[in-house]
Amino acid sequence: MKNFSRRLKQVVWGNESNDKFKKTRYKRIWVSSVLITVIVSISPLLIMTVVNYIQYQRTLKDEIMYPMHRFVSTTKHALEYSLEERKNALIYIVEDKTVEELSDEVRLNTVIKHLDNSFKHYVDLALIDNNGEVLSYVGPYSKKLIGVNYADEKWFNEVQINGVYISDVFLGFRQKPHFVIAVRHVSYKGVPYVLRATINMDILTGQIPQFEKDDSTDAFIINTQGILQTNTRFGKRVLEKSPVPVPERVLTTRVVKMDSPDSGEYILSYAYIVNTPFIFIITRRSPDLMRNWLNLRNWLIGFLLGSIVVIVALTMAISSVLVTRIREADERQDKALHKIEYSSKMASIGRLAAGVAHEINNPLAIINEKAGLMQDLIAGADDFVHKEKFSTLLDSIINSVERCSAITHRLLGFAKHFDVSTQTIDLVLLIKEVLGFLEKEASFRNIQIQTFFQDDLPSIKSDKGQLQQVFLNLLNNSLEAVERGGRVGILVEQREEDSITIVVSDNGPGISENDLDHIFEPFYTTKNKGTGLGLSITYGIIKKLKGKIEVESDKERGTSFTLTLPITAQH
Repeated sequence: MKNFSRRLKQVVWGNESNDKFKKTRYKRIWVSSVLITVIVSISPLLIMTVVNYIQYQRTLKDEIMYPMHRFVSTTKHALEYSLEERKNALIYIVEDKTVEELSDEVRLNTVIKHLDNSFKHYVDLALIDNNGEVLSYVGPYSKKLIGVNYADEKWFNEVQINGVYISDVFLGFRQKPHFVIAVRHVSYKGVPYVLRATINMDILTGQIPQFEKDDSTDAFIINTQGILQTNTRFGKRVLEKSPVPVPERVLTTRVVKMDSPDSGEYILSYAYIVNTPFIFIITRRSPDLMRNWLNLRNWLIGFLLGSIVVIVALTMAISSVLVTRIREADERQDKALHKIEYSSKMASIGRLAAGVAHEINNPLAIINEKAGLMQDLIAGADDFVHKEKFSTLLDSIINSVERCSAITHRLLGFAKHFDVSTQTIDLVLLIKEVLGFLEKEASFRNIQIQTFFQDDLPSIKSDKGQLQQVFLNLLNNSLEAVERGGRVGILVEQREEDSITIVVSDNGPGISENDLDHIFEPFYTTKNKGTGLGLSITYGIIKKLKGKIEVESDKERGTSFTLTLPITAQH
């Protein structure tokens, strides 16, 4: 990750330089470009994701709660209809039959058969007097129930008060769960009595909807005291305590969220069965209800995060490319301006050097001419006493003139290098000419310059003036790097068949590892006084001449520049 960050900084902001403003500028452009693009791209995506999230949540909740509401409402109406139907059947019987007819067990048996054939779920019928004693009974428990007195039973007291009563489920004398429907009637003789029917529990359990085995939905009936009137799907039996609290009494079907310490959050849908003690309930655990929603939510979040990653990555990549192009364009512009500035400066120096050389050559020519004339005069004067001494002095003058002439010719050679031309060059002679300019400085600072030239080196085809500039820059740097008494070495040899290798080395303090990556950049310098253009121009010239330049440095051994120049000029 660190390497990636470092590489990204180098690509986008460029290498470290002394110009901190430029680095900060490119960084600011890159950061602004990434942030603006990412915000503009991601904002609509975030808004749409949030909107979809809310809409899907509402829709799924509706889809979850509506079926439960529908199940409960449908079952409620079915139970109410069934119970009301059977209650009305009993009311019809007591109004249609006399007490004497109902007291006859044969006729009573006929009545229950007709009831069971028409409406089903009737278990037995019992005629009970106003004191609670069973007068007649037809059903499977005739031996147990004849003569039984119900005066103390809750349901009997309720029917005496209200005239009609539907009980909740209880055990009674049968010791089996059942519930009864009882109606009170006063005969034409003014004698009150009660007709009670026991209803099969199937009328309750048969109305409860069935669910898949892996479904967490449960459906059951409780009474207003929170006692189960039917079994649950998950182990609770009839007449046990309800697994849910008794809900608030309302006239309509309701769906609410509930929380239980045992089962956690769940959805409760319920409805009170009118004129009965029954409450029909459906429960469903929220995790199962929300499984589809959670899957959809996870998909939305995953899609959002994936989209953000892709957008950010693409934005960073595109911004990097754009900022890199801006930086490279700025660098090319800077290099072009620096090159123009340097070329103009060198042209001025060249013109100055040419003018100086011409101005010096004229006096030198006169001196040389006069010295030659004096030699001729002394040679013709046989009686001149100091002839030998003056001849020696004149020879010294002529040699000095020749030396000055050689220096001015070298200056003229440097002045002409701006016109690029390819010619045959002897590298050894070229390097010796450059050393001629530097030998006085090296001697003054007691710096030893060692040269190692391979014998029989071939000449190369290249630009003499530009190579002079290259070697002058490298040797100047080496002389500035070493201290008094140091050493500078020059090696020229042919390592490859088609190229010549030149190594310029010194035993100076070397270059740090961080600086090595930047020494060929324009205006990058480690000197207190320097333009930072010498090695940049050297690098550009070598590349232009189709050569290579490499640098190695060690703080203990110094620095070496290795140049590889093609023997044949390449275009």
